Amino acid sequence: MRLIKGSTLVVSILMLIPAMSQAQDQSEASRSVAGGGVSVPGWTGKIDAREERSGQTLNDAKLAQEGDAMRVITGPAVTYWNAANKASGNYTVKATFKEPKYMNLNSHPHPYGIFIAGNDLGTAQQSYLYCAAYGNGNFIVRGFGPGPFQMNGPGEENPAVHKAAGRGEPVTQDIAISVKGNRVECSINGAVVAGFDKAALVTAGKLKSTDGVYGIRFAHNTEVLVSGLSVAKN
Repeated sequence: MRLIKGSTLVVSILMLIPAMSQAQDQSEASRSVAGGGVSVPGWTGKIDAREERSGQTLNDAKLAQEGDAMRVITGPAVTYWNAANKASGNYTVKATFKEPKYMNLNSHPHPYGIFIAGNDLGTAQQSYLYCAAYGNGNFIVRGFGPGPFQMNGPGEENPAVHKAAGRGEPVTQDIAISVKGNRVECSINGAVVAGFDKAALVTAGKLKSTDGVYGIRFAHNTEVLVSGLSVAKN
């Protein structure tokens, strides 16, 4: 019996190690980007409330035009948008996200992607839904309404999501969110990875509507090139 109890204790400790490591990773501090701010005409942004509470501002992240793409370097977790970019009814918003050097600025994978249904953006009552990919093959669907909410828990792996060959290697994701009748779907690299009834999204504590501003969303300490951001009617 002593051997069994001892073995159980060892197994329990070993099972705790990944959880402890994950907790340490999540405490990774958000950096401040030199020369930060928003320099793309018509665009603005807002960092997450928890980042604001730590004393950071929008100028601690960077959004800049680079040829046909926009380069984003964070800093605090941030959402960027152009108020002229609105979508309503049935539509698909898409963009390509290239992480030139996977995990170059962080100790663990961080997500980036598209948001839709932005309402009251920049205020304490803002709401929106986003789908974001990680360079390790995982993705998340989350939002604010105005508090944070999760549609697929902590996230999940999907074979459609591209994986970087290794740290410092490039990885590219084509991400799209579609509103079709009573369904909202997220597609990554051409495959639908998640779908939800509109009624599960447009409800108290989540979205005010699936109509609204669309834009781009990034976790802290990331560097990504965004190209081809566009909307089309379904």
